[in-house]
Amino acid sequence: MNASTREPRLRVREMTGTDIDAVSAVRVAGWRHAYAGLMPQSYLDRLSPTEDAERRRASFHGTPHAGANAAGTPTNLVAEAPDGSVVGWAAYGPVQGEEAGEALPGEGELYALYARPDLIGTGIGRALMDEVLRRGVFPGLRLWVVEGNTLARRFYERAGFHADGAAAAYEVDGVSVPEVRYRRAATH
Repeated sequence: MNASTREPRLRVREMTGTDIDAVSAVRVAGWRHAYAGLMPQSYLDRLSPTEDAERRRASFHGTPHAGANAAGTPTNLVAEAPDGSVVGWAAYGPVQGEEAGEALPGEGELYALYARPDLIGTGIGRALMDEVLRRGVFPGLRLWVVEGNTLARRFYERAGFHADGAAAAYEVDGVSVPEVRYRRAATH
């Protein structure tokens, strides 16, 4: 990292199959950090990078070509530190599930964005977000964020997202976890 700015020199690139274990480690560490106190700790403790990697391998479609998600394929990006280690991950693509029919024209969804917890605040999340937006595959984006995750909510608000009033909840080990939807309008 650059000592004067605390910002690492990063390379953001599309994820490959060889990144799966590292991405799973970032994701599980990210969940344990971001959702401590917001989800049952017993659930977070059971998360396994190995099991996450196995599920990810089963659904990973390789590295899509530029713009592939316009045809419905999610894109996975990684932030790579100068030493080659994966320190962040983002995934985006078309709006999924029941909400697909209500998506605005040209709107996509940011499915996930995580930085290694010990590097939060060093610019990794910003670099990933900038690359998602720079690609411009989806002029507008939406995402869901756990309601109590104030750090993430501030991050998304600084990136131009706003809560649009939609809310939902899902259950984790018998505990309701409320989420709110954020949107970022297309910029031209």
